[in-house]
Amino acid sequence: MKFNRLRLSGFKSFVDPTDLIIEPGLTGVVGPNGCGKSNLLEAMRWVMGENSFKNMRGSGMEDVIFAGTAGRPARNHAEVVLYIDNADRSAPAAYNDCEVIEVSRKIEREQGST
Repeated sequence: MKFNRLRLSGFKSFVDPTDLIIEPGLTGVVGPNGCGKSNLLEAMRWVMGENSFKNMRGSGMEDVIFAGTAGRPARNHAEVVLYIDNADRSAPAAYNDCEVIEVSRKIEREQGST
């Protein structure tokens, strides 16, 4: 199994829906300070079940929701979907009918995450 796609919407600095395709081979994430590299890794941790807001560099779990800027309003929810290639059927037996496994998590302001 391998990750092949990450979709973010309203998660920290990724205010607009963003799809990252993870191609076979080595993948590097590079960019200047403050462009969201750490937020990508935190999105992967969060969608896989991270429950400690401190581990997410926040003061509460709602801090993963885009807070807004002078030019962009805050969002009311954040969602992350991680797509896992299961073509080799190496997932637990209950998931082996699936070519691709989707792991998703969504949080709504003042309502919590699912």
